[in-house]
Amino acid sequence: MTSDHRYIIFHKPYGVLSQFTQESPKHSTLKDYIQVPDVYPVGRLDWDSEGLLLLTSDGLLQHRLSNPRFGHKRTYWVQVEHIPDAEAINKLCTGVEIQDYRTRPAEVRLLFEEPTVSERHPPIRFRKNIPTAWLEMTLTEGKNRQVRRMTAAVGFPTLRLIRVSIAHLQLNGLELGEWRELTPADIKILKKSVSAKYTLS
Repeated sequence: MTSDHRYIIFHKPYGVLSQFTQESPKHSTLKDYIQVPDVYPVGRLDWDSEGLLLLTSDGLLQHRLSNPRFGHKRTYWVQVEHIPDAEAINKLCTGVEIQDYRTRPAEVRLLFEEPTVSERHPPIRFRKNIPTAWLEMTLTEGKNRQVRRMTAAVGFPTLRLIRVSIAHLQLNGLELGEWRELTPADIKILKKSVSAKYTLS
């Protein structure tokens, strides 16, 4: 059987809210980029973060992907102030205290070459006397502003944050501000990833 649901990935720019309703003229919303009825974001990206956002009209899939019990991997490229040392990266990997919560173990590595990313508008603040570095961080949870709080907790504030994958889904050349429908193969893998018992519609 074919599904009437829609499944979309979007390359969210900086300064765009992960919602369709306009709250203030300061930020753009998804409505400025996506004219598809009845789809809603799975989770969220903060207005000052960029990258992959999944939207769907499939309420069950949305619930399972948003529920902490169905933890799935999300990978981010994170530009930070200064060059994190091995101790800081080990702390990020094993878990850090943010507010009253200890983060789950994460996969974190220092990228020795700057990744190829779209230009950000406006660009990050640049200070000649402070070097920057890029980390690749893979988490299975999504607390409020978690990545930013994690890097700050180990002394390396986040300057730029780009989500590059959710589960097996990747940006794969999707330009900034563009979206596309998931393929049937993408949808099948995504449903399997949240639950082996998920019945394909």
